[in-house]
Amino acid sequence: MRKELGDLNDTQVIDQLLAVDGLTLIDVGCGAGRASQALVERGAAVLGVEPDPVQAAKNRAAPEVSGLRFAEAEATSLPAADGSMDGVFFFRSLHHVPITDMDAALAEAARVVKPNGGFIYVVEPAMTGSHFPVMRPFNDETIVRTAAQAALAQAADNLGMDLSTYGYVRYPRYADFEAMVEQVTGHTFIDIARENVETDEVRALFEAGQRDGDDYVFSQPMLLNLFRFGG
Repeated sequence: MRKELGDLNDTQVIDQLLAVDGLTLIDVGCGAGRASQALVERGAAVLGVEPDPVQAAKNRAAPEVSGLRFAEAEATSLPAADGSMDGVFFFRSLHHVPITDMDAALAEAARVVKPNGGFIYVVEPAMTGSHFPVMRPFNDETIVRTAAQAALAQAADNLGMDLSTYGYVRYPRYADFEAMVEQVTGHTFIDIARENVETDEVRALFEAGQRDGDDYVFSQPMLLNLFRFGG
């Protein structure tokens, strides 16, 4: 049964569920490395893996952070030896893996984690809440999010790992519509054209959002699967 954790951001959930100080971790599909850096700030040594060559090059060119390394690699080919990692994280990245590779990506994560106590931490956005309808007209992820959940549903048996499931709600916030447009179009690892976002439909959905002071705030329920090898 899924345990509901309430209104939390991603790092608050990590702090509640895991002690990562001293651990060696991989962040798969790390993007610009924000989650990777949060793990390093908590005492972990992290390898951020990003398949997009443009973003991967930016990561490697960024100022060095002690305990943080970056590599360009696919989720199905992680640059780590068998059983060498304490944990592997997928922060909203599994649904970006090609559907035909999702099972293989989870199996690859299981390969690199330690056979006694190693874990795989997969957090995915649910298709509920007020954020999803705003994103859907220009970035409909229904098919890939559904496929990711299907892969996760059978992963514990496929991988021979114990599974704990959690839910929580994070609240993306934007200063205004233009800030949202900049955020969703400002990545090379997700190809979203501005003209598909700057439409009357999307603006109306956005401006119907909840206000918190000057900001627009949206709810995004999250589904967390935490797989672990016994030991």
